[in-house]
Amino acid sequence: MDEKMVLRMEHVTMQFGGVVAVNDLSLDVPEGKIVALIGPNGAGKTTAFNCITGVYQPTNGRVEFMGQTMICSHPTGKMKKNYLGKEAGTYVNQKIEDPTPDHVVQLGIARTFQNIRLWKSMTVFENVLVAKHMRAKQNVFSAIFRANAKEEARMREETMELLREQGLDQYKDEIATSLPYGLQRRLEIARALATEPKLLLLDEPAAGMNPQETLELAQYIQEIRDTHHLTVFLIEHHMDLVMKISDYIYVIDFGSEIARGVPKAVQSNKRVIEAYLGVSEDE
Repeated sequence: MDEKMVLRMEHVTMQFGGVVAVNDLSLDVPEGKIVALIGPNGAGKTTAFNCITGVYQPTNGRVEFMGQTMICSHPTGKMKKNYLGKEAGTYVNQKIEDPTPDHVVQLGIARTFQNIRLWKSMTVFENVLVAKHMRAKQNVFSAIFRANAKEEARMREETMELLREQGLDQYKDEIATSLPYGLQRRLEIARALATEPKLLLLDEPAAGMNPQETLELAQYIQEIRDTHHLTVFLIEHHMDLVMKISDYIYVIDFGSEIARGVPKAVQSNKRVIEAYLGVSEDE
C-alpha cells in the first residue's frame, strides 16, 4: 500500500536576483515518518523551510500539503527573463498560491528556528498559551461580552498539560529566556506543539547542545512524534542524531539535491562525503 504524503515539494526554486538558493528541489515527506534535509552550511536548507512556511514565495514550483496544493508559483515580471532555474513553464497555467505564515500554521504546519525565537518578556507559560490561541474558538463578539471564559480556561488547562508533558511545568512562571539553552529549545518545540500541527519542521534543533543533550533530544523527537501522531521534517548538522532517528534523508548542496535514501545508503554515498569533507586537489 502506498504511503500517504503529508508534504510534497515539486521543482521548488528560490532565486534572489542572480543567486539561486534552492534549485529545482523535489521531495516527499510520508505521514508518521521522520525525514531529514541535510547539507553543508549555505546549502539552502533553511531557505527551503522558508518556502514551505510562507516566509518566502518560491520563484517557481509547487508545495502540496495533505494532498492539496498549498503553494504554487512561477517566474513573473522581470524574473521571466532573469530566471536561472529549471521547469520555468511548468506552473504557468496554474493559479499562484502564496499563503502567509499564519495561514500555513492554521493548515497544520509548525516550525522551530535555527536561532531560538521565544517571546523574551513572557514567561514559559505565556509563550505556550499565546500559541494555543491559534486554535481558539472565539471572536471579537465573544471577547467583548466575556463569553469566552470557558474557552480561555480550556486553553490554560491544555497549556499546563503540555508543559507537564514536556517537563517544563516547574518553570512555568520563569521568563522564557532565563532558562538553560537546552530547555529553551524544548520550550520552542512545546510552543510549536501548542498549535496542534500535523507536520513539525525542526530547523537545527540540536544546535548548541552538548553530546548528552543531543542524545536526549533524539529520544525526545521520537517520543513527541509518537505521542502527538506527528510527521517530522528536520534540518540538522549533527549526523549522529540524523542517522539515529531519520527514516529517510535528502541531501542538498548549493541548493540542489545530490543524494537521497535511507540513512545507511546516504552515509556511504561518495557525493555526500565529498560535499561535507571536500575533495583534495590531487583527486
